[in-house]
Amino acid sequence: MHQQIFESPPDEAPTRPVGNAVARGMASKCPSCGTGALFDGYLTVKDHCGTCNEALHHHRADDAPPYFTILIVGHIIVGMILTVEKLWAPPIWLQMSIWLPLTVLLSLALLRPVKGAVVGLQWALFMHGFDPNHTPEFGED
Repeated sequence: MHQQIFESPPDEAPTRPVGNAVARGMASKCPSCGTGALFDGYLTVKDHCGTCNEALHHHRADDAPPYFTILIVGHIIVGMILTVEKLWAPPIWLQMSIWLPLTVLLSLALLRPVKGAVVGLQWALFMHGFDPNHTPEFGED
């Protein structure tokens, strides 16, 4: 007779689709409903969704979005720099005039979607205060 060793507790919260939440966050939409706006400004996350009233102030994105943005942009730009250098070897002044602005623009373009994805991931995984059964510890909001 086979017995299941690990049983989920009966009061466990329902699962949240991680892929949908991350995609909605990348689109700057509420990870819960996918309709309301996630951001109030460029990078400020709203306290609550205006559509479904989901609390969003629990997020703790902190340094993760800039880190992932630098990681992504670095791989793209360095790959392009190496390719251009190997194929055409343009002068350094031309390279600097192309790659520096492109790096800044690409970083600014990706930072908001990456932050939205991080907030969506935290919401989907019930991290921090996104868990409805979470009781805050001393010092938490």
